[in-house]
Amino acid sequence: MSRLPTPLTLPDNDHEHNARNARNARTSNDNTRDAASNTPGKRPRPGAPRRRLRGESATAWAFVSPSVLIILGLSVVPVAWSLLLSFQADDLVTPSRWVGLGNYRALVRDPHFSQAVRNTLLYTALYVPLSIGLGLLLALVLNQRIRLVGVYRTLIFVPFVISATAQGVLFSFILDPEFGAANSVLHKLGISAQGFLTDPGQALLVLVAISLWSGTGFCVVVTLAALQDVPPSLIEAARLDGAGLWHLLRHVILPALTPVIAFLLLWQTINALQVFDLVYVTTKGGPLGSTTVIVYFIWEQAFKNFTAGYGAAAAYALALALLLIAAVPRVTRAVRGRRENHRLEGAAR
Repeated sequence: MSRLPTPLTLPDNDHEHNARNARNARTSNDNTRDAASNTPGKRPRPGAPRRRLRGESATAWAFVSPSVLIILGLSVVPVAWSLLLSFQADDLVTPSRWVGLGNYRALVRDPHFSQAVRNTLLYTALYVPLSIGLGLLLALVLNQRIRLVGVYRTLIFVPFVISATAQGVLFSFILDPEFGAANSVLHKLGISAQGFLTDPGQALLVLVAISLWSGTGFCVVVTLAALQDVPPSLIEAARLDGAGLWHLLRHVILPALTPVIAFLLLWQTINALQVFDLVYVTTKGGPLGSTTVIVYFIWEQAFKNFTAGYGAAAAYALALALLLIAAVPRVTRAVRGRRENHRLEGAAR
């Protein structure tokens, strides 16, 4: 018996009509809710964003507060306290006594402070140009394609990462006038023994030499990085024009290195004015005060002679000198920029 075909069924019109009505009702409800939220009478409460902002600020301060406390405790508070201390006579034991500018007036008349200033200026005048000049010379040599250049660069930079305390101990043994290796070598060369760190005429120069041994590596690395940024096409063009080594250095390389040399000049000057640990380990300001620098003078007054107020006054005198040194490049740059603007305005007219 043959099977009858399955009859076709039409969609339920009532079911579709109900679904359509439900969608229309849902859409009308959403539109009504949006309109109600935009009416003037149903605005959000004004205090809600403010409370949320206060909560975010409290969370931010909870994360930042440890760093703020460390900065205040180790930087701001000691600076303010030492400034107040510089106007007092204080031995860190008995109650202090207010003396106003008496400590600063005593500094001007103190021959030991004057000697410390002279020693510091002499040390700076010798160390800064020599370190930058030797750094430039070694950087020019190490910028060439030579064998084992990486080893040479490493050997020159290694003394810079050695602490000044370790350097002082090392050279105290080497330069010992009786048992040091330096005098042994001089004896074999037929040269009389030298006092080195025990000779008032040699001690400061020996400290400069030790500082050059360690500090020149930093100048070499910075200058070498700047040399590698000089465009090779500029150097090649100068050579094609017949420029020799001196003219190439003077008119091409040095102008390109001017910002780096200015940075090194400022950096090395600040470091030279703050030298302390090398002096403390090797000579302790002697012999006869020939190596007493400003920072060692400050330490000696505050923690050896127990005149903390006097030492604080000397520290702020040094801080003022460093501030003036740091401000010189900014002032020079501002004056040069103003002159350049006036020149351009005059040319435009």
